[in-house]
Amino acid sequence: MSDSFSNPTPQFGTAEYATAPGSNRCQFCQQPIGGTYYRVNAAMACLACAEKMRTEIDLDKHTAFVRALAYGIGAAVVGLIGYAVIAILLQGWVISYMSIGVGWIVGTAMMRGSNGVGGRHYQVAAALLTYAAVSMAAIPIWIHFAGARQPQLSLANIGSWLGRVVLLGLASPFIQLSGNPFWGAMGLLILFFGIRIAWRIAQGRPFGIYGPFVDSPTTPR
Repeated sequence: MSDSFSNPTPQFGTAEYATAPGSNRCQFCQQPIGGTYYRVNAAMACLACAEKMRTEIDLDKHTAFVRALAYGIGAAVVGLIGYAVIAILLQGWVISYMSIGVGWIVGTAMMRGSNGVGGRHYQVAAALLTYAAVSMAAIPIWIHFAGARQPQLSLANIGSWLGRVVLLGLASPFIQLSGNPFWGAMGLLILFFGIRIAWRIAQGRPFGIYGPFVDSPTTPR
């Protein structure tokens, strides 16, 4: 994606429009604009620049999301490991506030991967990755404290065992709720805040191309 799209913010905040028609300039190529113009967020753009950025957006949408998803998965794995290690070091006393940190890490990593571009599908992915990282952290915790009680598995049944473990891990926030209603509810509430943080970060910056507009604006300096 071009620099004009990935970092257009400085121009948005400094746009000034002259009073005389025809004296307005495109905020991207600095060429004079006649009677037809577009808006890229708050910035005035000519037809050529608007069409160029629209094409770049369409071409980069898939690439940006895949890159953001890869960054988010990596961050989720880091969050899962960090959550599990701290819980094990504290002898099973899990600090549920770490869910908030996991949400922040996942959302921030996804926005780093997409260069700040977000949206609803980014938000859904960030929320799911945050939930998965926090809930699946229960698996290494359970394995650690099970110790010698772990069953001896053969290659024939290891697949079914892994499947059951994954399902138990994903359900772990609700399993804790049934075991200890108060702390389980607190854990779910904090997990919700972590997901909410990831959701808000993955919203990204607003970006839109509007127009065409026929008459040049006459906003005073």
